[in-house]
Amino acid sequence: MARNLRGVIRTVARIFGDDRIGTEEIVVRIGAMFTGLVQACPKVVGREGMRLMVSVPELDSPLEMGESVAINGVCLTVISLGDTFGFDVSEETFARTSLGVLVAGDRVNWERAMRPMDRFGGHIVQGHVDQVGLVIGIEKLEGSWTFRFDVGNVGDRYLIDKGSVTIQGVSLTVVSPQSGQFDVAVIPHTFDVTTLGSLSVGSKVNVEFDVLAKHVEKLLSARG
Repeated sequence: MARNLRGVIRTVARIFGDDRIGTEEIVVRIGAMFTGLVQACPKVVGREGMRLMVSVPELDSPLEMGESVAINGVCLTVISLGDTFGFDVSEETFARTSLGVLVAGDRVNWERAMRPMDRFGGHIVQGHVDQVGLVIGIEKLEGSWTFRFDVGNVGDRYLIDKGSVTIQGVSLTVVSPQSGQFDVAVIPHTFDVTTLGSLSVGSKVNVEFDVLAKHVEKLLSARG
């Protein structure tokens, strides 16, 4: 069920060990937050050096300079406005994410950062890609598709059956994780309104593991 962002602040505060932490402090600690619910799929116009240019999608309110937007799950900052939107991308980000393989005409998953009163429909997504995964299988079923991904053994500790994972900026549910591989079920709506429908076996995808799982692991490690 979709919730208000403030409705999950208490849960996040408990992860940090302080029930008194408010929305503003959580934003400071985690940074810009997304939910993994794609709002549009604009086209890549091209690259100008290290600047990624994207066509203007239909927006419910004007975009502002300096605003955070997740492009295929990567948190980027709006640098230029006009007929296209520009985002400066570091060489490292191009190299360590799937943004580096984008070409003009490719569609990307787009999500603006959350505001405190926005509906919370997915899970907490930072836009910080943990690694690039690989599509190793796609099966069309009756009423859905099953995608299988390989993220290597490094991701095992964050992959929990029925837990959350972000693929290309899309909030998805982990199914049957084992030895660095896992499945996700994709319903027709998600298949149609995101770029997941354009993936094929061998496609590289941005993967972000559940931030709460990562913080829990850190807390448990610190406590020995």
